[in-house]
Amino acid sequence: MTSKSIDYSGLTFRRDYFGDRKAWQALVDLLKDTFGIDIGPLQQMGGPDPSSMPFCWFASDGQLAANLSAFAMPLVIDGRTVNAAAFQSGAVRPPWRGRGLCRDLTHKALAWCEEKGFEAVVLYTDKPGLYEPYGFCALPFHCHVGKAPVSSKAELPARRLNPLEPADLKLLRAALKTRVPVSDVLAVRESAAMFLINTQLDPGVMLSWLEREQTAVAWKMETPGHLTLLDVVGPEIPSLASIIGALDIDVTTVDVLFSPDKLGWSGQAKPVDSHTHFMIRSAGATAFAHPAMLSPMADF
Repeated sequence: MTSKSIDYSGLTFRRDYFGDRKAWQALVDLLKDTFGIDIGPLQQMGGPDPSSMPFCWFASDGQLAANLSAFAMPLVIDGRTVNAAAFQSGAVRPPWRGRGLCRDLTHKALAWCEEKGFEAVVLYTDKPGLYEPYGFCALPFHCHVGKAPVSSKAELPARRLNPLEPADLKLLRAALKTRVPVSDVLAVRESAAMFLINTQLDPGVMLSWLEREQTAVAWKMETPGHLTLLDVVGPEIPSLASIIGALDIDVTTVDVLFSPDKLGWSGQAKPVDSHTHFMIRSAGATAFAHPAMLSPMADF
């Protein structure tokens, strides 16, 4: 129920509007204007996550005044599958801020999550204080850094992928559908739409396909000899040594931006310094058993 303190004069509430092309474009515009990100390419990569449920207030001119979307995001946390939902695309345009719209949409989204039976809700935010009153708490992230393992060049080198090419997109979507979690400490089980759009939001991300392993690897190499491993998508997780050998690159140091428990390599846990916070609302534990972080390719 909408609180009496909510000022929604001149606005129309809508939900589940992604089938409306004009309304979808209004969301694209809102996120571009607010955060400088463009989710438009998602439409040509299969569209939003099919479980998405957006909640919003529209102005009479069709402009999106406020939005908050929820979608199913099953997670593995400390070896257990968690039926989680995630909040994303939370934004209010300046003319409508201070009217309680964010609070209203948060209540609506949480009610939907409870109705659907999700046992946890997660989100990223640079303002954790906004969500603490709703029972969310911030969890620290840790990446893992260390020397590269000894590797040898693979007989079948990896090839680069372009997710905007139809054949490569088909390959990626199939791999994402059948992937195993990249870690048993913390990882997504699915979330294909987030992986695909994140390939476009960060121009530094490189994708390579390991044919023998039927596995996609998301990585960066911003300085010579320094590999940043972002995600691994496949039916099994190859060792870090095998990945480096298939990429056919000279590597001395590695940053792994997820828990490396399946890589046959450990590294040293290092706190991630970020202006955004990962928050969870759950009746269960509010800490990881081991240092961990979600792959940046799962960012939402």
